[in-house]
Amino acid sequence: MGRFGSQVLGGGHRLIFGSLAIAACATALQIEPAVFTADVRLVSLPVTVKDARGAPVGDLQREDFQILESDEQREITVFERRTDRPLSVVLLVDASLSTAVELRYERESAGRFLERLLGSGSQPGDAAAVLSFSADVTVLADFTRSQKELAAALGRVRPQTGTSVYDAVLLASQYLQQRDGRPVIVIITDGGDTTSGLNFDDALRAAHAAEAAIYPLIVLPIRSDAGRNRGGEHALITLAKHTGGEAFVQYGARDLDAAFDEVLVNLRTQYLLGFYPADDGFNPADDFRKVEVRVAREGAVVLARSGYFAKSPVERPARRSRIGAPVRLRTVPQVGVADEENEEPAEPVTRPPRRSGTRKAPIVRPGP
Repeated sequence: MGRFGSQVLGGGHRLIFGSLAIAACATALQIEPAVFTADVRLVSLPVTVKDARGAPVGDLQREDFQILESDEQREITVFERRTDRPLSVVLLVDASLSTAVELRYERESAGRFLERLLGSGSQPGDAAAVLSFSADVTVLADFTRSQKELAAALGRVRPQTGTSVYDAVLLASQYLQQRDGRPVIVIITDGGDTTSGLNFDDALRAAHAAEAAIYPLIVLPIRSDAGRNRGGEHALITLAKHTGGEAFVQYGARDLDAAFDEVLVNLRTQYLLGFYPADDGFNPADDFRKVEVRVAREGAVVLARSGYFAKSPVERPARRSRIGAPVRLRTVPQVGVADEENEEPAEPVTRPPRRSGTRKAPIVRPGP
């Protein structure tokens, strides 16, 4: 294998055995000045690199990376060894009846994750939102840094029928398209989709369009294969792989802190690479281009998205999603504020159309 061997893209199926020392990883990194750009043609790639043991690698230089776009090498024009670009994190909590037994532990662990995410070491622009999903998708807390609001939102998660994983990923992705910085989707689920009006390809396409990294935390209620949804687990792992996230599979929700810790390490130790595509071939805005990131480090594992949607170098009107017509989201009332005092709608996102068959289209509704 040459200097740049082909590396693994995305996350893998793994059991979580313990927590990582976040502070120790962060202090070992040298920070280069951030380089910000508003050039719409520049393709930005948040990249996490891990060694063979799963520990983050933070000492790589620009020359250690290689970017291939459609198998052709591109010059790296932006390099941040530890990017401080703000995080926009959507936490998707599975509220289906199959998760009811573990829901208490999931909420408690998710609350601790959000405290660490927005606490010491966070950037002023970092924010999180909480959405739950069953047959429908509910916005429980709009993007905020308020721990009180996020904790209250988690407390409002209630088990209901149905599991619309793909619908939730698509709607969360569209929700994130209104945000700048690094978009991230963290999903707590048992892995099985039963009621989505959309399919895997729709969800992946939406995540790519939003440039969102997906981190599924797949909580298995039992250790035996009976009752497991292998297809659903594989789909979530594949979503993570192609979007630059990482999937975690474990039994029960009582040890979710370890998985959340590793997600946080990934987000806090990301490189940022930027490159300009070739001048030719800038076709429609939905032209998807494959990208591969390689590093000159033996045994390294690269977490980076597998491609992007090309954007025209000329100004064009805002494109309506091919998925469906706009639908408005309402932000959940602030803690301690009556509903009628805070019913301003958020920016519109798109609702997927109803497909043929018995499954209905996802519904986005305000929280209780």
